[in-house]
Amino acid sequence: MYTGIVEPQSITFDVDLRLESGRILGPITLAYETYGELNRDRTNAILVTHAWTGSAHLAGRYNADEAKPGWWDAVVGPGRLLDTDRYCVICSNVIGSCYGSTGPASINPKTGKKYNLSFPVVTVRDMVRAQKLLIDHLGIDKLLTVLGGSMGGMQALEWAICFPDRVASAIALATTPRPSAQAIAMNAVARWAIFNDPSWKKGEYRKNPKDGLALARGIGHITFLSDESMTAKFGRRFSAKDGQFDFFGQFEVERYLTYNGYNFVDRFDTNSFLYLAKALDLYDAALGCDSLHEAFAPVQVPIQFFAFTSDWLYPPYQTEEMVQALHDLKKDAEYHLIPSSYGHDAFLLEHETFAPLIRAFLDRLG
Repeated sequence: MYTGIVEPQSITFDVDLRLESGRILGPITLAYETYGELNRDRTNAILVTHAWTGSAHLAGRYNADEAKPGWWDAVVGPGRLLDTDRYCVICSNVIGSCYGSTGPASINPKTGKKYNLSFPVVTVRDMVRAQKLLIDHLGIDKLLTVLGGSMGGMQALEWAICFPDRVASAIALATTPRPSAQAIAMNAVARWAIFNDPSWKKGEYRKNPKDGLALARGIGHITFLSDESMTAKFGRRFSAKDGQFDFFGQFEVERYLTYNGYNFVDRFDTNSFLYLAKALDLYDAALGCDSLHEAFAPVQVPIQFFAFTSDWLYPPYQTEEMVQALHDLKKDAEYHLIPSSYGHDAFLLEHETFAPLIRAFLDRLG
């Protein structure tokens, strides 16, 4: 794991980025972190792209007293999957988020006030185009790979589709070419939870609307798990603190969702949650094309895909649809279906199941 102290970084680009919606966003600030060093010819850079509520804090700690390391610390560091003696690892926070990059909680320079709901809707493709500004700034002509899971996997795909000459490969875990109606429905219910919280005030809140956001996070969290993992972790155990026939007594799984929901309120902005959920729902790798085959036609590099058997949010058949389209086009697509009981979160929790396969893939690139 990465045991060093990490220095958070950010850069502001004085640009007007035309978004897929046609609206203009600028200037744009991106928060990012780096681990390891670029080699002389700058060919060893790996961009790690985060999921929905992730951040640029991929690994390590900001100081010795920080309770938890970065969100994927287990795979970063000397001798690890993302070997910092070999690679320069970069992770940037997406636009629309609240962890340092420009988002709805940022100050609109034209008004001097927070954007809130005046912030434009952003897409995954917009996020990637903003990331390219950072990669250009760092003087990297071609990334060795772009690696990410869930929304991060969508970003990896977009790099391969939109900037095929700027990447040598892509690795996508637990992702989809387009969320299903069921996935969109779960996000819709999460939105209702926020919209119906009176303290949301149509995005003009002073303090996070905790009840609405906690409920929305609880709904989302259910989609990250699986029946098998929830049964193993909680079963039907009733909380030892409550009487079984107390009206407000809770099962352990209820307590778990309550704890995670309200804990989330302290670290994430509600409007950012909504904007990034919208970006997830809108994602379609074939947007503007007649088919995935047409969308994947520009791809020039090998892509490695991973799906997990118990993932019901972005189930394996969705990954397999992409792999088949690439194979039909005679493109280099490698696919691994990983047995797992952890659900969608398997890509965060079971790195040992796929790390050897990714390592071999990267070795193949030279």
